Amino acid sequence: MKQAIIKSVFIVLLFAGFINKTEGQRFYIKVRPAPVVVARPACPTRGYVWVDGDWAWQRNAYVWHAGYWAAPPRAHAVWVPGHWVGERRGSYWVRGHWRY
Repeated sequence: MKQAIIKSVFIVLLFAGFINKTEGQRFYIKVRPAPVVVARPACPTRGYVWVDGDWAWQRNAYVWHAGYWAAPPRAHAVWVPGHWVGERRGSYWVRGHWRY
């Protein structure tokens, strides 16, 4: 019983650590990565929206995640592409998101 409680607490702390690392923090870099040029595949069906690729912070560097076709989550939703923001400390990536 004691081991089960210890494991449960460890799992909760582990996930809490991942949430804190990825949400709300800005990871600054001095030199932005080169733009990625991608040939967009054909749309699989009418009504789908192209979601541009995104940069994600992994292991002390931004890593490119390829774009994909997605059905809009709600009527009239618009995909807002991610973009770089430059500040005095460097640049950081703002992820793409759905605007309703």
